Amino acid sequence: MNRVCSPIVKSLFVALLAIASIANASEDKKAVKADPAKGEALYNTGDATRNVTACIACHGAAGNSTISQNPKLAGQHGAYIHKQLVDFKGPTRNNAIMTSIAKGMTEDDIQNVIAYLAKQKPSPGAAKNKDTVELGKKIYRGGIAEKSVPACAACHSANGVGIPAQYPRLAGQHQDYTAAQLIAFRTGARKNSEPMTTIAKRMSDEEIQAVSDYVAGLK
Repeated sequence: MNRVCSPIVKSLFVALLAIASIANASEDKKAVKADPAKGEALYNTGDATRNVTACIACHGAAGNSTISQNPKLAGQHGAYIHKQLVDFKGPTRNNAIMTSIAKGMTEDDIQNVIAYLAKQKPSPGAAKNKDTVELGKKIYRGGIAEKSVPACAACHSANGVGIPAQYPRLAGQHQDYTAAQLIAFRTGARKNSEPMTTIAKRMSDEEIQAVSDYVAGLK
C-alpha cells in the first residue's frame, strides 16, 4: 500500500507547492510599496473627490503643527498613525473632522502618508510651567504609586520617543493636545486604548497638566 500511495502523495505535495508559489507571486504583485512622494502630495493638497482634506491645514508643514490643539505628526511611528486612522473610521475614536477624512482614505493613501511623515524631522517643544515641571517629571519617570499610575517612561521611553509599533512618540508634543487626549481617555470620549483609559481615570487635572507640560520639553 505504501509503495502505491507514496508517488501519489509526492505528486500532490509538489502540486500544492506549485499552487502556493503561484499564490505568493500573486500576493507579491498586489503588494504596493509605500510612496513618500504620493504621501507628500496627499498631505499637502488632499483629494477633494474623496473628501480628503489636506493634512497640512491642521497638522502643519512637514507634520509639525503650530496649532496647540492639533498633534505634531512628524516622526511619529507608522504603526501608531495607521491604528489611529483606522480607529477614526470606527466607533472607538470619534472626531467629526478626522472621521470624515479617514473614511475617504484607502490603505495605500494611509501607507503613503505614513512613509512621508516618517521622513520628517519633528520640531522641538518646551515645558512652559516651571511651577509644575518637577511634578510632571516625577509622574513621567516614576508614576504615582499611591494611585497605581505607572511611569509613562515605561511605555513611551525615558526620552519620550516611544517604542515603534507599540507606543507613540510623545516628545515635543503640544501640551494642550496631550492634556486633551488624557482627559478624553478619562471621560470615555476616546476609547481606543484600554490601558490609557485606566491610567487617565486615576489622574487629577493637575497631574494631567503637569505631565503634559513635561512631555512637551522632552527631546
